[in-house]
Amino acid sequence: MSFELRIAGEADAQEIATLVNRAYRPSAQEAGWTHESNLIAGERTNAEQVLALFQDQSAILLLCHGAEIVACVHVQGGQSGAYIGMLATNPGLQAQGLGKQMLLHAEAYATEHLKASVFKMSVLSTRPELLAFYQRRGYVLTGDVEEYPLSAGVGQPIVEGIHLLSLAKTVPEQQMTAALISSSSTECSSG
Repeated sequence: MSFELRIAGEADAQEIATLVNRAYRPSAQEAGWTHESNLIAGERTNAEQVLALFQDQSAILLLCHGAEIVACVHVQGGQSGAYIGMLATNPGLQAQGLGKQMLLHAEAYATEHLKASVFKMSVLSTRPELLAFYQRRGYVLTGDVEEYPLSAGVGQPIVEGIHLLSLAKTVPEQQMTAALISSSSTECSSG
């Protein structure tokens, strides 16, 4: 299979929302290892929420097979680093390394285009396998714990005690310097 990486446009919002919901809250027969359907009911996102992500210092990176979006990740720049979220892969293509690839693309984008030296993310406290996935990639728990965002429209917990755990990863100084040098001579296309 050949894949193309590109930056999402507003016209991709519905397909992104569909992919994210299939990855996080799929039907029982489609569930991949990243699903949380047994923990949270309802949609993970919708097209309007995805559209709200199209703003300054924010990008959704897409991995496409032909015209089909098969993976995505959101990167949002801020004063204290870049927030990486909404990492999703088509359930039928999970466990093939696409999630790892998208995380690396998100980190590279954040370093090169947002000048981030720290990457941040949140993981559900009830997802130890997902927490371990990010820890194997250099993310560490910060100690910050937040309540599940009930008012954000991202689903309703169906089990007790779900919290958001914050993780962070600091970019090594030599990697940051190399990225800054390379970003002065390259642009990311929005094909």
